[in-house]
Amino acid sequence: MPVEFLGIAATNDGSETTARSGAAFDKQYTLRLGRAHEDHGWDRVLFAYGSGAPDPAPAAAYLASHLDRLQILLAHRPNVSYPTFAAKTFATLDQISEGRLTVHFITGGNDHEQRREGDALTKDERYARTREYIGIVKKIWTTHEPFDHEGEHYLFHDFVSDVFPVQQPRPNVSFGGSSPAAYAAGGAEADIYCLWGEPLARTAEQIERVKAAAKAAGRTDVPRIQVAFRPIIAPTEELAWEKAHRTVGAIRERRTSGLVRHHRPGSSEAPTPQNTGSQRLIAIAEAGERYDRALWTPTAAATGGAGNSNALVGTPETVAQALLDYYDLGVDILSARGYDLLDDAVDFGRYVIPLVREEVAKRDAERAERGKRTLTAVNG
Repeated sequence: MPVEFLGIAATNDGSETTARSGAAFDKQYTLRLGRAHEDHGWDRVLFAYGSGAPDPAPAAAYLASHLDRLQILLAHRPNVSYPTFAAKTFATLDQISEGRLTVHFITGGNDHEQRREGDALTKDERYARTREYIGIVKKIWTTHEPFDHEGEHYLFHDFVSDVFPVQQPRPNVSFGGSSPAAYAAGGAEADIYCLWGEPLARTAEQIERVKAAAKAAGRTDVPRIQVAFRPIIAPTEELAWEKAHRTVGAIRERRTSGLVRHHRPGSSEAPTPQNTGSQRLIAIAEAGERYDRALWTPTAAATGGAGNSNALVGTPETVAQALLDYYDLGVDILSARGYDLLDDAVDFGRYVIPLVREEVAKRDAERAERGKRTLTAVNG
């Protein structure tokens, strides 16, 4: 099966290790970073969402209008707009990008962050709302006759959109989470299910839970699986590990100096996360620093399990082989984001992506050949 690579479409040069050098929305940097991904073999980039961050939708439209090939993964929280409005926004962006849009729906795993924009629902209520929201958006994208909706969270009558996506029947829907409610919602609605980088055995368990949830929802297909990592690469193993330890030191320094905004105010320490995914990352880090071929957990521990935070450390060859281990589990979308956003995107694109693509092509060719031999044997 083909493999795809997802990078980050940051609107400024700040990261967990470095303060941004300019405005929150630096359109020159946004475009420069996007071009670095397009020019170095990446398939798509994520425009993330934060309560006080620049709006990702117009930023994505800006980037898409300046690039020819790079696809867009747009993060969206259902609490910030009505689904009728959002569906039109997404369709318009798919038109601007000429069919390069995927939408990543974020339920929200932290009460404090959600309340920053007026969302007071409980976690399970948010998942129910997201599932209803996705269903409405899909219907708006594919329905050319007015319809009514009377659900638990949304009510409207006689709505029909006048703008439709380029992609037919609709753009893909991406979703993530590690709780039972997340598996149920994503298993039912997602085309792509997103996981944070965990040890291989735990990732295999999660994939099976996603498959089971899709089956329970009555689906005959299953979502594609995406897994996210923070690669730390260097020409030698020794240099890579030196770089990894410097990276963790920089993360800790930024946090202890109070330069990072937290979900729970009043402390420079990483707060205990509410969402299951981050809790899993912390538990994995507490159980050990190194797993499998190259997975390293101190970066996740230093951030309190904040989002995509487990690293893959080593030479390009080591990191490529580690990614192939996940591909062999059934992961075909590999998300990677370094700490020096621009330079790391270039280096990963130059030195890791070609190795993975080459090995995947070999595996696919071998699989096809085995299939031919089996068919020949069966037909006698």
